[in-house]
Amino acid sequence: MLRVAVVGSGPSGVYAAQALVQQQAVPDVSVHVLDRLPCPYGLVRYGVAPDHEKIKSLQHTLRAVLEHPRVSFLGHVHVGPPPLVPERLLGLYHAVVYCVGAATDRRLDVPGEDLPGSFSATEFVSWYSAHPDATGGAFALGADSAVVIGVGNVAVDVARILARGAEELKPTDVPHAALGALAESRVSDIHMVGRRGPSQAKFTTKELRELGALTGAEVLVRAEELALDPAYGDPSGLPGINRRNVEVLRDWARRPPAGRPRRIHLRFFLRPVALLGEGAVRAVRFERTVPDGRGGVAGTGVFEDIEAPLVLRSVGYRGVPLPGLPFDEERGTVPNAAGRVLRGAGPSPGEYVAGWIKRGPTGVIGTNRPCAKETVASLLSDAEMLAARPVAADPLRALREAGVEPVEWTGWLRIEEAEEALGAALGRTRVKIADWPGLLGAARGLQ
Repeated sequence: MLRVAVVGSGPSGVYAAQALVQQQAVPDVSVHVLDRLPCPYGLVRYGVAPDHEKIKSLQHTLRAVLEHPRVSFLGHVHVGPPPLVPERLLGLYHAVVYCVGAATDRRLDVPGEDLPGSFSATEFVSWYSAHPDATGGAFALGADSAVVIGVGNVAVDVARILARGAEELKPTDVPHAALGALAESRVSDIHMVGRRGPSQAKFTTKELRELGALTGAEVLVRAEELALDPAYGDPSGLPGINRRNVEVLRDWARRPPAGRPRRIHLRFFLRPVALLGEGAVRAVRFERTVPDGRGGVAGTGVFEDIEAPLVLRSVGYRGVPLPGLPFDEERGTVPNAAGRVLRGAGPSPGEYVAGWIKRGPTGVIGTNRPCAKETVASLLSDAEMLAARPVAADPLRALREAGVEPVEWTGWLRIEEAEEALGAALGRTRVKIADWPGLLGAARGLQ
């Protein structure tokens, strides 16, 4: 039997496990899907906004893979620090596929970025998604304005959650403490700002239109900013998504203000140069930019300050080094060839990567499927060599002997039951447990 460990239970990891057990070339394959968290599904559970039920329903597809008889979920398994370094894993499994994503945010690298009141979008998303590592609700929701830096889908999610009424979020699984804080929020003006133009924004048209469908908020755009984009007058030559985005924004620019209680200001051609404040952020200083004719922008020396005690930075993700694996600091990925980890001049036998840690933070959830298949194809072509390596007869037992206490699938089912019970007690549907003691207690049947 070929024993494979997949590190990470998000889409890329589960798709890798699926490809391994569905292929016919090497039929006798056993897969352990390891995750640092006691819960599966990665960013589908902890990154997809709670009001995106259709996307979150992907969990049903991932669940079917994790319930396959030759796949085992082992949560609460932290790979990297001793005792479970990559070298040790290779002594337990014939092959290890790392699907650890891009765990940190890119920085703005401007003065004042670390002032209190300035957060990465990931911190805010983790809070309203009940990630057990979330730092809590120390967000300045008592202020009347917020700035979201970035114009991608995560920025849209953050702006939408700030603008959406808590009553609309009550039927979702958003943690109860976050729901209460959002219900008390006084934020009425959300400024979502991009350094380039509308034709280069990274959000999808579906996400953009959702902002316009909010019942208690309106979207405001400035026609004079849109007109700075060379493609604004005639977007017909743009790729489909970009063209539709421009068309939606053009329509919004023609509408008069509706006077709703919350406003989302979509701003373009503004580059953040500093966060201002003493002791806490009070404003963001932007420099007006213009197209440089080469697909980028150039500064104009004209500045604008947007007042806001809450700043959420959403300018992309970046992979982080995993102790014991090689790492490309420039790209934020593990060096690889078609998924084979490269050490020195060649591939490292038995080590593979898939997902964002392989290719960088690009694409949508579905992009991870062909990415994982490519990696698995490389692994299977190496199968004869891999199977000859001596490994532990019982990796799960070896993990326990090393002091690891995995949360198995039955433990995850107990967490699900506890979250459903919590929701019922609060007069809601299922509500996520948001802390490590609560999750581990539920998994061990202590609640």
